[in-house]
Amino acid sequence: MRPSTSPLFDTPPLEVETGPNPRCAIIWMHGLGADGSDFAPIVPELRLPDSPAVRFIFPHAPYRPVTCNGGYVMRAWYDIVSLAPGARQIDEAGLLQSREIVRQLIQREADRGLPSDRVVLAGFSQGGAVAYLTGLTHPSPLAGIIALSTYIPSPGLLIREFSQANRRIPIFAAHGTDDDVVSLELGQQAAQIVRQLGIEPAWRTYDLPHSVSIEEVADIGTWLRSVWAQKAH
Repeated sequence: MRPSTSPLFDTPPLEVETGPNPRCAIIWMHGLGADGSDFAPIVPELRLPDSPAVRFIFPHAPYRPVTCNGGYVMRAWYDIVSLAPGARQIDEAGLLQSREIVRQLIQREADRGLPSDRVVLAGFSQGGAVAYLTGLTHPSPLAGIIALSTYIPSPGLLIREFSQANRRIPIFAAHGTDDDVVSLELGQQAAQIVRQLGIEPAWRTYDLPHSVSIEEVADIGTWLRSVWAQKAH
């Protein structure tokens, strides 16, 4: 594992490569208050094949005050103003800023020889919200979206800016049935919004709180193998 040399962040993203000369990339966004190291240990647990080699990029969200946590400064992809049941009020400007950060990372992979259609966006909780927005509004095709225990905080924004370039993007969306941080209802609403855009996500639920299980990780690995297999043809 090594940090990248990107100037975009106060702390460079972590990178893990499963082999030499990666042909695919996964940009994986952490949840509120965590950092890029949170999901780095997941890489071997996905049990991906040796070929194609994959570059995992784990960026760190910027530090910002989070209103729903009493203004405490933490790593956050955007400010959450309210945690009302069944809905959330967020700072859309912060969400758009984070989308721009991820877009720059996608471009950085293109500069290193991996076009956008070989890049998967993944995220947990708040990071998944960024993955949804960035992936579904990106102007060029992406390889896929992994949205874990998450939601779509600004449906109107996403629908308005939905990119036809990603009208067929594969999506793996999963949620814990006992999630008391991001309700299952919010995850189901996100999946329904995706369906309204004409995309049928691979939707999974697990007997979990706001976390990820070994079973879920195995299912993500299986899904990723199918995505890479399609890219090989």
